[in-house]
Amino acid sequence: MQSTRVTAASAPALPDQAATGPGAARAHPLDLAVQSLLGRLSGGISPIAMTLAYTDWLLHLAVSPGKQLELLAAAAAVPGGAGSGMGAGEGGDEGRGSGRFAAPEWQGWPYQAYAQGFLRLQRFWDQATEGVRGVAPHHAEVVGFTARQLLDMCSPANFVWSNPEVLRAAVDSGGRSLADGAFNLLQDLAHHAAPPGMAAPLPAHALYRPGQEVALTPGAVVFRNELIELIQYAPQGASVARAPLLIVPSWIMKFYILDLSPHNSLVRFLVAQGHTVFMMSWRNPGAADRELTMEDYLRRGLLAALAEVARICPGVPVHAAGYCLGGTLLAMGAALFGAGVETPPAPLASLTLLAAQTDFSEPGELGLFIDDSELAMLDALMWEQGYLSGEQMAASFQLLHARDLVWSRMMREYLQGRRSAPNDLMAWNADSTRLPYRMHSDYLHQLFLRNDLAEGRYHIGGAPVLLADIEVPLFVLGTERDHVSPWRSVYKIALLAGAPVDFVLVSGGHNAGIVCEPGHAGHSYLALAPAAKRARYLAPAAWLKRARRHEGSWWPHWQQWLSRHSEGAPVAPPALGGGVTLDPAPGRFVTQA
Repeated sequence: MQSTRVTAASAPALPDQAATGPGAARAHPLDLAVQSLLGRLSGGISPIAMTLAYTDWLLHLAVSPGKQLELLAAAAAVPGGAGSGMGAGEGGDEGRGSGRFAAPEWQGWPYQAYAQGFLRLQRFWDQATEGVRGVAPHHAEVVGFTARQLLDMCSPANFVWSNPEVLRAAVDSGGRSLADGAFNLLQDLAHHAAPPGMAAPLPAHALYRPGQEVALTPGAVVFRNELIELIQYAPQGASVARAPLLIVPSWIMKFYILDLSPHNSLVRFLVAQGHTVFMMSWRNPGAADRELTMEDYLRRGLLAALAEVARICPGVPVHAAGYCLGGTLLAMGAALFGAGVETPPAPLASLTLLAAQTDFSEPGELGLFIDDSELAMLDALMWEQGYLSGEQMAASFQLLHARDLVWSRMMREYLQGRRSAPNDLMAWNADSTRLPYRMHSDYLHQLFLRNDLAEGRYHIGGAPVLLADIEVPLFVLGTERDHVSPWRSVYKIALLAGAPVDFVLVSGGHNAGIVCEPGHAGHSYLALAPAAKRARYLAPAAWLKRARRHEGSWWPHWQQWLSRHSEGAPVAPPALGGGVTLDPAPGRFVTQA
């Protein structure tokens, strides 16, 4: 079966067609064009939302004389000189997880004074932006966040003459570190300024290519339509578990994060444990796919893949696992199956949700960019392009963690001339994907902004999607330092689903917490002991108190859970594609730019 393109308009719509998505409803194309231009100039951040937030804060601060007196007292301490060193209590910056002033060079004069002055200024602005009576909580968070970002731009660690580590490296290298840093900066500028398709690959891209250095688990593409390829992986033994496993990755990412290098491939691990593994690989959409909806991703993606798994492994239930947005889609499908609204092509044996939100009432710092004004700007930007680009998504994530992803990197690579050693996870992270306009607008407005899925207002095919209709056992995983899907948000499925939930909390973040192979030092996870799983629901704090920490990878723990929820003796492996294959794994879609 050959891939076909989705039929859709490739250019911005005419006035009577201009807005089919919720974010652009009844919008005039002229308005969208102006807002799109403004969005490009502001990097996707709504200046109107920023103005509203700061106006709210300033006006309420103006009528809070008590708060002003507190700030005047705090301001008197800001310009203090070099004191007795920066301990753990003095370094409020370190309390947020940054060690930028931890090197011994910062303890000498005048650098200690620079660092202490910066930390006092930082604490002053924290106090100034918090606790102002009457300010809307969202506005208070926006003001506090943007104040921290602006202040971080002025950190003494970001400049050559105020950073003793940079000066020491320059002296020790005879100036070579500064020359190397300038070359690194010019190389990155040239890469980003190059026309599409003409940029030289970055080191990580050149060293880790799907099908050559990563995504190497043997298998074949057994199905392809206009939206997905379905990969079936070759068995490693004479028998396999009766129930196959279908993995639904997010279309925000390429699937091979789950099949990186052989030593840290989750797919290879599962195959070695005797599972028949199927993987969905999403096509990277372009401007012509602007009208793809979430329902398209459900029907042409999940349901089409499940039908093929049922064809290749007839008459058996299927374990289904979804990562990030793929897990959200999978939960929707399972709810429709449980309600009888959709007939599943194959019955589900279990549901696994990896760092996947179904309740978006606590989205973490991503929520800073989710309000009506921000989404109007983003909708206009996507309306003109037909999609949201991977680079635009990456810029949002970098803004959330600018200290680690921007300023620390700038100091290391541009001021000290030290490139980070490329690895497979870095290469995957830079292998960006796009999101079609209609789907992403629906997702942001209905799920993130209004929380329709958790509150029973989200519809597919005219029917409400009710998470309480999920009937199969759930394995739900959150990560401790997740800025995309905060674990307390992921955990809310335990309150919403109508089936038992086994929740596991792993160390690491949204990506590194998932790529957590056995034998790698430093990994751990929290889980309830079997005797503690009697309560139907535990609040997050109560769950943390009862959970037991286990050293090592969560992968074996999950594999054992899958085995406990499987029925029947092992069987002979099914033939790849039922005897018909299209291409070797990892397929064509994963290499699309």
